Amino acid sequence: MTAHGEGQGLEEAERVELTVGAVAPGGHCVARVDGQVVFVRHALPGERVVAEVTEVHRGFVRADAVTVLQAAPDRVEPPCPYAKPGRCGGCDLQHVAPAAQLDWKATVVREQLTRLGGLTDADLDALGVRVEALPGGPLGWRSRVRYAVDGAGRAGLLKHRSHEVVPIDRCLIAHPAIRELPVLAPTGARWPDADTVETVASSGGDVAVTAVADGVPHPVSGPDRVREMAAGRKWTLPTSSFWQVHPAAADTLVDAVLELTDPRPGERAWDLYGGAGLFAAALAGRVGDAGRVTLVESAASGVAAARENLRDLPRVEIVSARVETALARRRITGPVDVVVLDPPRSGAGARVVRDVVAAGPRAVAYVACDPAAFARDVRTFAGLGWRLAALRGYDLFPMTQHVELVGLLLPDADSSTGADRKGHLLT
Repeated sequence: MTAHGEGQGLEEAERVELTVGAVAPGGHCVARVDGQVVFVRHALPGERVVAEVTEVHRGFVRADAVTVLQAAPDRVEPPCPYAKPGRCGGCDLQHVAPAAQLDWKATVVREQLTRLGGLTDADLDALGVRVEALPGGPLGWRSRVRYAVDGAGRAGLLKHRSHEVVPIDRCLIAHPAIRELPVLAPTGARWPDADTVETVASSGGDVAVTAVADGVPHPVSGPDRVREMAAGRKWTLPTSSFWQVHPAAADTLVDAVLELTDPRPGERAWDLYGGAGLFAAALAGRVGDAGRVTLVESAASGVAAARENLRDLPRVEIVSARVETALARRRITGPVDVVVLDPPRSGAGARVVRDVVAAGPRAVAYVACDPAAFARDVRTFAGLGWRLAALRGYDLFPMTQHVELVGLLLPDADSSTGADRKGHLLT
């Protein structure tokens, strides 16, 4: 281990002994060496570790904990041999006990809402920020796995923040039906002409393998369209279409959105970034024949899936456009009662938030896969006189640093009504 003196910056591949601090977004913990910020993976707060520097940046470095000198009580042996420094980067938290993973993610959510969202500790205490586990446990849940292919034609997963492929013989978070597929190297499988190998095990019982070369999918086994079950409906989708990867995720999110917004017969609702129409279908069931639902989606595959799967719901209008464009060019117009926002990881953004608020809904459900983007949008809502009235966190991605949020946003003018109607959600 290299000696390190005052004022000397850390260098790549250098090893240094340090005490690990608080958790940070991205599956890291924060430490400091001679005032230099170090983001450490494979560590837990309070641990004493030897960390190896993996990247050097202006103002901070990244490192992996390669030796644990003093372990935290919540440390466990990772169940997967590939979840180690320098190996597969898919799972960030296998070294953390499952219950502690939930606390880890809740801590990150609180930090982002404080730092980026402008909420106070009192606000967060009132919201009762926590992350709930989904049924099924922390392994064997991932129903869609995309394997990268290395130069020798072997399928595997990528190292953290790298394009380097780590050939593997199994992925423990993959659905059991995917683990049984003869895709990985120990079976003799080779993919010399593929860039990636995509696998699906649907809730409808379909299992499919697709090799992708230069962006073109080539079905290998199983159907090219799979069945899913969610929101009390059957869905049929191309294997390449987006769908939640945890088997319990779709119903969990639908239930949260409906409970938080409480759509009523005859109301008008928007499902923005609507994909195949999961939320639109659920909203349509609540607003009834006298109501109206408008779904906006820009991806051609999502629009096609929505039109196919919602064709029995004439009260759902499907708009093929970017959400920003549909709002700015008035392809959809208010008034509207309920809005569901389910944006990509980058968030909805200030422009969309302003246009949604201008339409005058009584409630907005915001489904978020990135706490930072969600927090920034919450701040924008607050600047327009809206408040985060309720928040749910779900562990849709066990063993990873990712977390899904569903927030209820209400206009301040309706705060007393909202608290009376949904007050139990704030405790």
